[in-house]
Amino acid sequence: MEIAEHIAHLGEEGERFAEAATAAGLDSPVPTCPGWQVRDLVQHLSGVHRWATAYLVTGNLGATTEAEDAELFAAAEDGVLIPRFRRGHAALVAALTGAPPELACWTFLAAPSPLAFWARRQAHETTIHRVDAEAAVGRQSGCSPQLAGDGIDELLRGFLSRPRGRLVADPPVALAVRASDTGQSWTIRIEPERRLVSSGAAGADCTVTGAASDLYLLLWNRRAAGGTVDVEGDTAVLDLWRERATIRWS
Repeated sequence: MEIAEHIAHLGEEGERFAEAATAAGLDSPVPTCPGWQVRDLVQHLSGVHRWATAYLVTGNLGATTEAEDAELFAAAEDGVLIPRFRRGHAALVAALTGAPPELACWTFLAAPSPLAFWARRQAHETTIHRVDAEAAVGRQSGCSPQLAGDGIDELLRGFLSRPRGRLVADPPVALAVRASDTGQSWTIRIEPERRLVSSGAAGADCTVTGAASDLYLLLWNRRAAGGTVDVEGDTAVLDLWRERATIRWS
């Protein structure tokens, strides 16, 4: 996907997030984020947007400090929480739209450029949390096949290909993911100390097949496998994923 496409999705998903959060109410529980209320979800995404914008506008080449993070993620009173989110979301979209292609700043996943990284990462951060906000209203919806396929690729080749993490297995196992509508496929081999991702879906212990949007939400642990995707092979591999595939930012 192009940078402009990621920015467009970010704009749309942020609006949908704010609408769903407003409809749910700040006290509503978020089923896809156990222990959170909508209030916590809005606080979190609002902080993430301000955090990303800070890199874009300052060109900071190092990670933010604990004191800076505390300010960016500071809680707001209920009455201003969603308006503050809307302002921060708009500022992020504007910063991405106005940033020069040669922008240099800190990132934490491989990407063609820092601008490409932040546009992609914030598009997916906002999409997943829009799904969370809609879950609090009792709605379940996905996203476009193109965006979902891109998000699966970011998750597997970006986040899960990094060293460390809880998703390990001894002896090694492999999970294949096949998107029936986009034609994309991946295999992630889960080893005792690392994960290796390759294109294609051959030779896996477990294979999940379905629409890209359903797979995207399944792999982000926002949707159960039952009824939305086909699972072939050792289902314990998918259970391992759902228990241990947790994401850290940096």
